[in-house]
Amino acid sequence: MPNIIIVYHSGYGHTKRVAEAVQAGANEAGATTRLLPVGEIDDAWAELDTADAIVFGAPTYMGGPSADFKKFAAASSRPWLAQKWKDKIAASFTNSTHMNGDKFLTISYFVTLAMQHGMIWAGAGMMPSNTKAATAQRPELRRRLHGAAHAISRRCIARGSAAARRPGNRPRVRRAHRRRGGAPSHRSAYITTRLSKSP
Repeated sequence: MPNIIIVYHSGYGHTKRVAEAVQAGANEAGATTRLLPVGEIDDAWAELDTADAIVFGAPTYMGGPSADFKKFAAASSRPWLAQKWKDKIAASFTNSTHMNGDKFLTISYFVTLAMQHGMIWAGAGMMPSNTKAATAQRPELRRRLHGAAHAISRRCIARGSAAARRPGNRPRVRRAHRRRGGAPSHRSAYITTRLSKSP
């Protein structure tokens, strides 16, 4: 049974909802999981070192991952020096308020981080659709990235963090986002299981 740790930062709660969807996907695929906010990382480095897979998650702010996540990434130079994450499975997800938000740049950052650690990248493994009929029934197919999962939160952030926390503006991850959010964790669990059975 693969052990997957989902290490993430969430500024307003939106990315946490996606992290929970990723965790649900991994659990459904038979993995044991832990959600690990980057703010609680100090006592959990050893857990990351023993995980079979690490899924990175952060909101996309100004064309890249949040500063809190970058702080975690910089601190990961210690396990990098000892190559403790080498050959682990890596995957990721991100979230932004707008349709584009340059989320691909955040995904590229995660891929680079994983490659620096010598990890094996697990993309979403899902094909986009090119027909209007298919995307009308499954709108999440219009915004798919092959490398990772991504989501779009409600546009309440522009009104300020207090508005984002009001009950009427609760962060939502629609059913489509939950399906898409589970993709990297499903793939991580699948690949980890296949590798563990290899001679």
